[in-house]
Amino acid sequence: MTENIKELDKQYIAHAYARFPVQIVSGKGARAYDENGKEYIDMTSGIAVNSFGYADDEWKDAVMAQLGKVQHTSNVFYTEPCVQLAKALCERTGMKKAFFGNSGAEANECAIKVTRKYASEKKGADCYKIITINNGFHGRTITTLAATGQEHYHELYQPLTPGFLYCDANDIDQMNKLVSENKVAGIMLECIQGEGGVNVLDKQFVKAVERICKEKDILLIIDEVQTGNGRTGKLYSYMNYDVEPDIVTTAKGLGGGLPIGACLIGDKAENVLSFGDHGSTFGGNPVVCAGALNILERMTDQFMQEISEKGRFIIDSFKDAPGVETVSGMGLMVGIKPVKPAKDVVVKCIDEGVLCLTAKDRVRLLPPLNIPMADLEKAVQIIKRVIAE
Repeated sequence: MTENIKELDKQYIAHAYARFPVQIVSGKGARAYDENGKEYIDMTSGIAVNSFGYADDEWKDAVMAQLGKVQHTSNVFYTEPCVQLAKALCERTGMKKAFFGNSGAEANECAIKVTRKYASEKKGADCYKIITINNGFHGRTITTLAATGQEHYHELYQPLTPGFLYCDANDIDQMNKLVSENKVAGIMLECIQGEGGVNVLDKQFVKAVERICKEKDILLIIDEVQTGNGRTGKLYSYMNYDVEPDIVTTAKGLGGGLPIGACLIGDKAENVLSFGDHGSTFGGNPVVCAGALNILERMTDQFMQEISEKGRFIIDSFKDAPGVETVSGMGLMVGIKPVKPAKDVVVKCIDEGVLCLTAKDRVRLLPPLNIPMADLEKAVQIIKRVIAE
């Protein structure tokens, strides 16, 4: 059956993905199963999406209960799950307004639009440039690709949306120079660069960027698409940095497995969007929001403390381990740079019953946030052995 699926995939699906030769047919918690019944410990959670793993009972009940009422209405009517989710997100972050879309890229598009409209109204139409960080990643639309500070993503899709400048991570002198020489509307960054290789920004740099934004009335946008919703041991990664962003974007783990994106807007720009300025047919879908609300309600301080402890266990396990050059990350977002090619490690781990990811030259681990310690310990042991071979 797998060979048939692989052939049908090749025949009918655009060749945009280099898939690993695994067909996932079912799962429960941190365990996944292929069509032959082989069991895997999933250290990917759908790239930080399945916050509570596969087929989580509480999340599934919340989704099914809403599915039995209303699956969709559009944004010309009110629905309770959408409003309750916006309320919960704002109360947990201090933000004032939420706009819902379907993905991280859409959340970032919204943030860019809000930032440019804010700056245009306050400083003039020629103030529209946004600074991002080299090696960051903000999405695959034409505009969010332009925001992504990785040249190889730009090569095939010129001309990209203009107005983006790029600063090296942790280089505050370069950031000051870019701000002084340009009319800057916003600065957008990931506190931990996920697709860029699990690179953790220095706290001093992020704090300095916040100071610049406050002094110059520049909007600070924190991209929490991969880092958010408990992934780093805080609800959002910026909370580890003691900063107050003007806009927060999130997606992935918020939905628990269904597509959602949210752009959270602080008090500076909360009234920038007016009727007709932006929209999304599926944004705020009641079924997706009901599931997201269940995810958010379970992000307690105690649960996030457990995430931090599990993250420390992973990082400590790989520090100075044979075949490991470096380890980076925070919470359950970890990158391991092996001596051998990262992809070779991932392929061998699949054979050994563990699913991992890559990010640049690193093996990337993004397990379900509630992964049992027994599963985590077993997976780490297997990955260590594969790297050391």
